[in-house]
Amino acid sequence: MVTMTHERILVVDDERDILELVEYNLQKEGFTVTCVASGEEAVAAARARQPDLIVLDLMLPGVDGLEVCRRLRAETATRHIPIVMLTARGGEADIVAGLELGAADYVTKPFSPRVLTARLRAVLRRDEEADHEAVLRVGPLTIHPGKHRVTAGSGVIDLTAAEFRILHFLARRPGWVFTRQQLVEAAQGDDAFVNDRFVTDRSIDVHIVSLRRKLGRDGALIETVRGVGYRLKGD
Repeated sequence: MVTMTHERILVVDDERDILELVEYNLQKEGFTVTCVASGEEAVAAARARQPDLIVLDLMLPGVDGLEVCRRLRAETATRHIPIVMLTARGGEADIVAGLELGAADYVTKPFSPRVLTARLRAVLRRDEEADHEAVLRVGPLTIHPGKHRVTAGSGVIDLTAAEFRILHFLARRPGWVFTRQQLVEAAQGDDAFVNDRFVTDRSIDVHIVSLRRKLGRDGALIETVRGVGYRLKGD
């Protein structure tokens, strides 16, 4: 018996047999599936009716998958949609590029339909759990974990995944001081591959500098505690 999940998934791939395979298996599991074969169609479909998740191939004609990801992440209406990249390009540089653009997961071809479905369910479950987390307000900052969005006044602050995690971690306990190692662990999240290689105690300082710059005058809320680490200034 199939459990109806009602989640809408947009699948983007220029290979018809891949589209049919993914569509068949996801529909069998109760998902509502829309399939498109180009980057332009993917952006238009995501804008027109925001799906709950996007399965996105990287090697698309014209506008490729990375550019699709950039465009969707640049728009307030679509930046929250989780993206799982599905591609034959399994090199380290491609994986890192996708994850740094905000992809929630990365599956290489050839793939098992059952494994892909399980990975998609895990991403959707994480997204649902995050959506139930409380919105945090610290001074002029509003942090929405579910939408992965930070606003200051009426403006949205564009943060990377690691920057968002660090700020969210600090904002959960304003005034508390956290070591660089604690912030490394916060920045890692579930992206162990990227974190083990690219998030270190030294790179935390770089993330903090970037956070302060992006927050503008509100960047002063992030205070350095010499010899210890950082804290977010409380009210």
